[in-house]
Amino acid sequence: MCVFNCVFICSQKEVSWTILPVLLVLASGIAHALWNLLAKRSDDKALFLLCIFVPTTALLLPRLFEELTRPGVPPQSYWLLLLSSIVQGFYAFFLSKSLTHGDISQVYPMMRGIGTMLLPLMSVLLLNERLTAWGWAGLTLIASGFLAMSGLAFARRRNPIAPKIIAYTLAVGLCTMGYVLVDKVNLGQFSPPALLAASNIGFMAGLVPFVPFRRIRWKKLMKEHGATLAIGSILSPGSYLLFLFAMSLSPLTYVAPLREIGTVFGTLFGIYLLREPKEAVRIVSACMIFSGIVLIGGWGM
Repeated sequence: MCVFNCVFICSQKEVSWTILPVLLVLASGIAHALWNLLAKRSDDKALFLLCIFVPTTALLLPRLFEELTRPGVPPQSYWLLLLSSIVQGFYAFFLSKSLTHGDISQVYPMMRGIGTMLLPLMSVLLLNERLTAWGWAGLTLIASGFLAMSGLAFARRRNPIAPKIIAYTLAVGLCTMGYVLVDKVNLGQFSPPALLAASNIGFMAGLVPFVPFRRIRWKKLMKEHGATLAIGSILSPGSYLLFLFAMSLSPLTYVAPLREIGTVFGTLFGIYLLREPKEAVRIVSACMIFSGIVLIGGWGM
């Protein structure tokens, strides 16, 4: 509650860039990498992703209903909320496929990188936000690090990535860019908790057709994986909720790249926790990404 009160006070004072949104978005990035790690380690990715979104969605449904039924909401706001939910559904499907077929140390930077490269450009064009020369330099450094980490820049020296994995991860990145841009606009009419509920509903709807409910042994599932599911149910919705609060306090151009600190952790988690191939290029790329984040976060305004 203290964090929520701080967010409310800062928004009332119209603070556009303070230490609070920086901390919120960094915590969001790390939490995002952690729940992707848990999803990668699960046996059924679609089932795991669906289960971890149920508790928070149930808790936030009353808030969503309250804001949907309040007077004065423009009709276009409902359509934008629906659009965000649809994009979330596609995001969930492509995310489960990416984590099923690819190494997290490869697919995670790829799918996060697409959004990072395109979000600042789209926010400048559509939301009238700006980047300094240092900001663009940082963005270029991040993009270069993502290309190197994904292996696309070294296709002749390494085993090529399967085309379907590239397609899945590119789709995840495009969906990420899409729902973030739409939700940035939605924040003008709906609160972060209400937006999170709508996003979760769309996310789960995208997974339901691919979960074999009749073959699931729920008691066994909860006994063996209940603790992991509980952690994921906090980290996953919590990571985006923190990001929504950060977006409500600061320009999208700055908070979106900062969130990608999670890409560094995602790569390290894959290499050291899941024993994926340990390659020097992935570590070097992580340092490039971190440097770009520092440039944008420190001198990008």
